[in-house]
Amino acid sequence: MYLEIVSPEATLFAGEVTSVTVPGINGEFQMLKDHAPIVSLLQEGKVKISGNISLEKEYASKFTKDAEGNTVLQISSGTIELKNNKVIVLAD
Repeated sequence: MYLEIVSPEATLFAGEVTSVTVPGINGEFQMLKDHAPIVSLLQEGKVKISGNISLEKEYASKFTKDAEGNTVLQISSGTIELKNNKVIVLAD
């Protein structure tokens, strides 16, 4: 599936991923390919991305790696939309 992570400053990431885990306001949840459409608010926490991730040099410092090898972005809040295997995260 295709993921875009957009902040007020720039598009931090855009590319194909295996899965995305986000900090929803009712708890953390994961999305995989062919997940049902969803729109949700996000709270402070970590966006975890699985797959063969290639980050642009200018934004790579905003991401870390966790013990499982996921690429992680810390956010303070945001919104997520998933439709037709395209995920858009609007993150603060």
